[in-house]
Amino acid sequence: MPIKDVFLPLVGQPRGPTLAAIEKCVSVAADLGARITALALEEDLFVRPKVLLPDDFDAADAKGAPAAGDMQRLLDAFTGAASRANIRTQSRSGKVPADQIAPILAEHARFSDLTLVPVKPHDSRTEHIIETFLFESGRPLLLCPEQHVEVLRPEFENVMIAWDHSARAARAVGDAMPILQAAASVRVVTVADDKTDEIVQSGTSLVEHLREHGVYASFETAKGGGSSIGKVLGSWANSNAIDAIVMGAYHHSRLNEIVWGGVTKTVIGQPPCWVMISH
Repeated sequence: MPIKDVFLPLVGQPRGPTLAAIEKCVSVAADLGARITALALEEDLFVRPKVLLPDDFDAADAKGAPAAGDMQRLLDAFTGAASRANIRTQSRSGKVPADQIAPILAEHARFSDLTLVPVKPHDSRTEHIIETFLFESGRPLLLCPEQHVEVLRPEFENVMIAWDHSARAARAVGDAMPILQAAASVRVVTVADDKTDEIVQSGTSLVEHLREHGVYASFETAKGGGSSIGKVLGSWANSNAIDAIVMGAYHHSRLNEIVWGGVTKTVIGQPPCWVMISH
């Protein structure tokens, strides 16, 4: 199924890398020929009313109109990027309790083909929102790493499939099929120190399946060498000029990932490039 409707959640502070990531996400939607819908949310804080004395009114007037808030600046960046890309858009905003931000965003993501998520490195709030998307939206995510935003390309010519033989990885491949079909190069990679017959057969079978969809991929293994799989995948992607990684999320239980770490936690914490991830 083609990707025709994408979702962009907007939360947090309008830092320079965040604004640049919004621009890149809009460019990806334009390259896909999709409509993009942005939802900006911020925490609804109770502010105690302040009583102004007569002399305070003149001081308040002198300050002029308040500067645009963080949410409005994020929306302005989105509107400007969408105008430059000449893309169909929708945008909404709202203030909600802090503990409702992630669930509300995940609920809205259900009505899109793909959610684009700007990712701050090792940011607990962003990680929580991503995990909520994975478990509650039922849709794939495309992570945009803010720390690499200047070198990211909106076109995915070189794509890597992180293949671990799991049902979740298979789901991710299916979700990413439109992107794989448009890529110039697709490489299926399994991290394993021993290239067993079972690993080769699994990778070869995926390559044959992809060929039926017009995707001509190759299969290879990458040695772990004692490093975590997430770091191996990131290093491999950087060494091979990969534009995007396709992978499944939480092959082990979520609790084990949280306690012991894991591939998903490593990649969510600091994506090495664009990462399309499904659960």
